[in-house]
Amino acid sequence: MRSMMLCATALAVSMTLTAAAHAQTVLRLGHVGEVGSHFDVAGHEFAKRVKEKSGGKVEVQVFPSSQLGNDKDMLQKMKLGQVDFFIPSSIMSSVTPEFGVFDMPYIIKDREHAARVMAKMGDSVFRPAAEAKGVKILGFWENGFRQITNNVRPIVKPEDLKGVKLRTPRGEWRVKMFQSYGANPSPMAFSEVFTALKTGVMDGQENPLINVWSAKFYEVQKYLSMTGHVYIPAYLVTSPKTFDKWSADVQKVIAETAVEMEPFAREAGKKFDDDLLDKLKAKGMAVNEADKEAFVAASKGIYDEFGTSVEGGKALIDQISALRN
Repeated sequence: MRSMMLCATALAVSMTLTAAAHAQTVLRLGHVGEVGSHFDVAGHEFAKRVKEKSGGKVEVQVFPSSQLGNDKDMLQKMKLGQVDFFIPSSIMSSVTPEFGVFDMPYIIKDREHAARVMAKMGDSVFRPAAEAKGVKILGFWENGFRQITNNVRPIVKPEDLKGVKLRTPRGEWRVKMFQSYGANPSPMAFSEVFTALKTGVMDGQENPLINVWSAKFYEVQKYLSMTGHVYIPAYLVTSPKTFDKWSADVQKVIAETAVEMEPFAREAGKKFDDDLLDKLKAKGMAVNEADKEAFVAASKGIYDEFGTSVEGGKALIDQISALRN
């Protein structure tokens, strides 16, 4: 019996030592996207690369579909250290007003323009603005170009939005933009949108095609109007306090991988846009092209308001516009 106890003790010690030798840093990443969404694809690719680059010592667990809360919840949990990573997008304009510039209609020309903006202004403008509010941006990823879906009518010109009850993300500038077009916009958590559309609480919503597809909005929306009115980055973020708790090796792997993911995110977004339009048509959605020049013309007021009401707003608009070509 004594011999058996000694063997068991030795085995337990051996297992403990083995576990210690292969100890993992386990980190949690949350987002509001559905399984298969852009956020989810990027999050899992990030997790895979982190595991590979760390030799298995760092594991990132991805929690999609608002499992860790909505955007507002996760932002707060991240600041408190209860969530290690979070992938926000539009909500960043409520963190600090500089990010509202991405809600200016058609300010981003294409993905190449977006890449130039982040390369030129990421470290000088957006990272320090966010960090001053307790949000550390690790990587500039992508949410994508947003299109409008609804059950009232095809949206060709801004006036077609008159009276349409439209869900928007939280962020004052998206709301103001659609109000200026005559719509009736209401901020709402992404997890609530499908039900709101199904029950008629909302007539429509606006999102990149991948979110329309992964959330199955085609089941409860008739019209898909290709407005491309806004390009919104997504961001991999953590809190400075959480980042500072990690070892130097973990910090290096996380920071390098987050930046390395940036072109992957943009390329994935392009592929989604290229692949999904025909699939959405096949699901029965009526697709139309919007008169983008009419939308641009109707957007002057929102540019003027942002430029005068946000400190440095006009300079931000000018800097981004100067990088179009």
